Amino acid sequence: MRHNIVTLPEITQRSDSHKATAQVFNDPESKKLLEYIKQIAPSEASVLIHGETGTGKELIARQIHNHSKRRNKPFIAVNCGAFSETLVESELFGHEKGAFTGALSSNAGWFEAANGGTLLLDEIGDLSKRIQVKLLRLLQEREVVRLGSRKSIPVNVRVLAATNVNLEQAILSDQFREDLYYRLNVVTLNIKPLRERKGDILPLAYHFIDKYHAQLGYDKADFSNAAKEKISNYWWPGNIRELENMIHHALLICQNGIIESHDLTLIQPPTQLNPNKLQEKKASEPVINPKLKEVFHQLFQQNDGQVYAQFEEQLLRIAYHYCHQNQVKTAQMLGLSRNVIRSRLIDLGELVVNKRGE
Repeated sequence: MRHNIVTLPEITQRSDSHKATAQVFNDPESKKLLEYIKQIAPSEASVLIHGETGTGKELIARQIHNHSKRRNKPFIAVNCGAFSETLVESELFGHEKGAFTGALSSNAGWFEAANGGTLLLDEIGDLSKRIQVKLLRLLQEREVVRLGSRKSIPVNVRVLAATNVNLEQAILSDQFREDLYYRLNVVTLNIKPLRERKGDILPLAYHFIDKYHAQLGYDKADFSNAAKEKISNYWWPGNIRELENMIHHALLICQNGIIESHDLTLIQPPTQLNPNKLQEKKASEPVINPKLKEVFHQLFQQNDGQVYAQFEEQLLRIAYHYCHQNQVKTAQMLGLSRNVIRSRLIDLGELVVNKRGE
């Protein structure tokens, strides 16, 4: 049985992206989400979409756009973490000729390009505080000022934002503006990970079999019962994107058009728990490092109201020097974006930039 699958446009050109390339609303949780999308889509409310990497946040944003009154206008998705600090301002707000070295002509930004339609700001938490201020002003005034200009340009754009990080925690650590958070967070959509909507797994798996059959000419295949059980009970840390990669690999090595259990390469949960009990275990018995517990207790005894700030600052400084002052490695080790790491290092005086922001 095949199900109605939602995919990204130009899917063949985007197959190497880290994004989920397909979404289905077969699981009861997904069906409820789709009904909620249909309720909130016709409004002009800003929407904050939260979910793990690979859960299909851009596809959900497209569903909001397609069920809105703006459906016949542009939909543009921008990855805020894909640009440097200096480039992101030009990309979002546009620039005038001569605004900076290399600006040989005037260019409209993404807000102007999406005028009348919908703009998705993906990885919104990666924006620096300086850009957040400009974004907040734009959302309040409904007008954009290009880099190198003093002229305001009216824009009519519905803004959707997506993130895989906890913005409330980012506010506490002074990484995200609280006023911008509430401006974006009129409606919140929490996209459940694939392991919590198991009814979507097999329909998506069959879709990827069809996709690679059509694109690359692979033979059509089916799953053995053991393989179906294996993928249904897996914890899917990479969500839909991981499922696609796994199916692609299985099609390369399976025999006689049947994907067997041993054709599926899975990784164990970090706690080595039964995947079905992983979430329950996390909630009921948190794992606490005894050495860290002792350090925290010492900080708590000081009771100066600065525990979080002190710990966060020391963690970042120590991690940065542990990684031999390599921003990329520090970001990877801490599970943060390079832009966030860079911004905090500048705030802490660990990193000095010149006037051009280099």
